[in-house]
Amino acid sequence: MDSGLVGAGKQLLHVDVYIDEHQPSRGILALLSRLRPNWKAQDIQMKTFTEGITNQLIGCYVGSLLEPGCVLVRLYGKMTELYVNRDHEVEMFQILHAHRCGPEIYCSFQNGICYEFVRGTVLDDKLLRQPSIYRLIAAEMGKIHSIQPKSGRPVEPVLWTKMSHFLKLVQSSVSSSPAGQWYISSSADLQKLPSFKTLSQEMESLKRHLSQIDSPTVLCHNDLLTKNIIYNEKEGMVKFIDYEYADYNYQAFDIGNHFNEFAGVNDVNYNLYPSWELQRDWLTAYLESYKHSTGREVTVTEAEVTQLYIQVCKFSLASNFLWGLWAILQSRFSSINFDFQRFVQRLTKTFKTPTTQSITLHKQCSSFIKCPG
Repeated sequence: MDSGLVGAGKQLLHVDVYIDEHQPSRGILALLSRLRPNWKAQDIQMKTFTEGITNQLIGCYVGSLLEPGCVLVRLYGKMTELYVNRDHEVEMFQILHAHRCGPEIYCSFQNGICYEFVRGTVLDDKLLRQPSIYRLIAAEMGKIHSIQPKSGRPVEPVLWTKMSHFLKLVQSSVSSSPAGQWYISSSADLQKLPSFKTLSQEMESLKRHLSQIDSPTVLCHNDLLTKNIIYNEKEGMVKFIDYEYADYNYQAFDIGNHFNEFAGVNDVNYNLYPSWELQRDWLTAYLESYKHSTGREVTVTEAEVTQLYIQVCKFSLASNFLWGLWAILQSRFSSINFDFQRFVQRLTKTFKTPTTQSITLHKQCSSFIKCPG
């Protein structure tokens, strides 16, 4: 049975198929018989991509992965429906594709979606630091940030709603000790975390301070790690993929979140957080693109770069806090083979920096921090 899922004004094909994450081939073939009826089952090849942290991603093709028509099948991670709005994700796919910033989504099915394969190289930490590439990333983000809400009305940033939701889920999923501290378990190890009360207070402190910063609310990717960036060297362009967390949010959060990703995912090293010189160049390229895409004078001043730099440094703390909470949830629910417990150090990094309460005492970036580490 097929039905329609409405998103961004366009009805999306829904195929009533469930794909077993442990034995996906049969379900995928059933799905492809609907999407690619001209493909013969014996000719279909499948390639599993291992970059995903919360989902399984499988490329399906006949002949070559690079030929037109390749289908990416994404299986949703276990329990991700707790904190990802899948209807909203589909809407983001359609909006970004309509503005030529993302791939076409083909259909949804019971536990996933299918979409167009984006040709190019998945970025790694080394490529991320190359000026010719990070300027493309900055320009692409500026273009996406210029996309206006369809309603034309102001929208609220999603950050605090998402953070509060994560914190509530953490509270309900983590066991408490008699001393009022909680622990998460991953494999055989236990890691002690700040109390729920401490985390709640920290979140409120972040919210009080960062809500006062005049950072515009724009359409953000909100999860721009290296594996979500595809670089096409032949065409000299980059594209962002995976829109599970895409939504309207603070401009400086999206940038600060991306800068945190310079430290890596598997082997996190905050000494790799971008230097002031790299950030200045990145932010200049970003502002040029953002101004151009919003129809303004493209000239970028030193004062504008410095102001955005300060905002980004501060919002990078909120990014670490958010994904620290996310990692607790993943360590509890995910079936993906990834060390989520080690990823929780993003959360503890927030507490090792100057507290968010002390941020308000700093008026200039030089007296604040250049790195969340």
